[in-house]
Amino acid sequence: MIQKILDGFSVKPSYKPAASPAALYKKRVRNFHSVPSSERQELFLRKLDMCCVVFDFSDPAKNKREKEIKRRTLLELVAYIPTASRTFHWVEVREAMRMVAANIFRTFSSSTDGRTTRASLGVDVEEEEEEPKLEPSWPHLQIVYEFLLRFVTSINTEVSFALQYIDSFILHLLDLFNSEDPRERQSLRAVAYQVYWKFVVRRGFMRKAIKNLLYEFMYETQKHNGIAEILELLGSIISGFEVPLRKEHNLLFIRVLVPLHKPQCLIQYHQSLSYCIIQFVKKDNKMAGVVIRGLLKYWPRTNSLKEALFLKF
Repeated sequence: MIQKILDGFSVKPSYKPAASPAALYKKRVRNFHSVPSSERQELFLRKLDMCCVVFDFSDPAKNKREKEIKRRTLLELVAYIPTASRTFHWVEVREAMRMVAANIFRTFSSSTDGRTTRASLGVDVEEEEEEPKLEPSWPHLQIVYEFLLRFVTSINTEVSFALQYIDSFILHLLDLFNSEDPRERQSLRAVAYQVYWKFVVRRGFMRKAIKNLLYEFMYETQKHNGIAEILELLGSIISGFEVPLRKEHNLLFIRVLVPLHKPQCLIQYHQSLSYCIIQFVKKDNKMAGVVIRGLLKYWPRTNSLKEALFLKF
């Protein structure tokens, strides 16, 4: 599956690529400031190609030198984005997205498919919560997310060059919200927000994808690590809705947000859900009646912890 994703972003580079991943790190590659501007596009593509190599972080001692070279190369790419003085060519856009996809798009084990604890099920406990599983490759992933954020927000990134494959990118980006690492989920929220505002013509597609993800959570799995962060993203999107609200937005409120009070794990995302609800009520005070009726419909008669949450709302 991951290889199929990467194939969608592949492109034949204008330079001659290295014969093998190992060869990418044998020869010293110059810095951007040491080459004339006419050669920086090729250097940019070469550094992106280097960073497509993904290392195994389960063993810190393995490929230690190569990992450090890649980390420095990623930092160079991050610093280069705001200094570029020209619009990125379509090849650069696609290669940049291929590099990002190679590093961040991955499948999660079943153990990360939503952490279920006694507290998340509404049981009032005083014992310490289990610590989330942190991503061992975060030293690299963090820089990749920073690169993606700068690349998306750069005035030199032409929207039309990325439109042909942005839908697939958005879907896989939303899948990553199931990461158990809270640092990654916060980075995803920031990136997804900028993608939403940059690609105006795909906003409807992105809202639909978020809605489908929440539907799946409510009616199928009721297990997901990133519902709180997804709702934070949705709340930011809702704040930009124009009034009067469109029918699509009203249905989002009635069919998605209000029913989200029903799952037993409400405590995991209640604050973020309340933020979304408040944004809607600010847009149209008639929505307050819909909320009250919804709370009464989903009132947790046998769950005192959820009852307290409903009353605080």
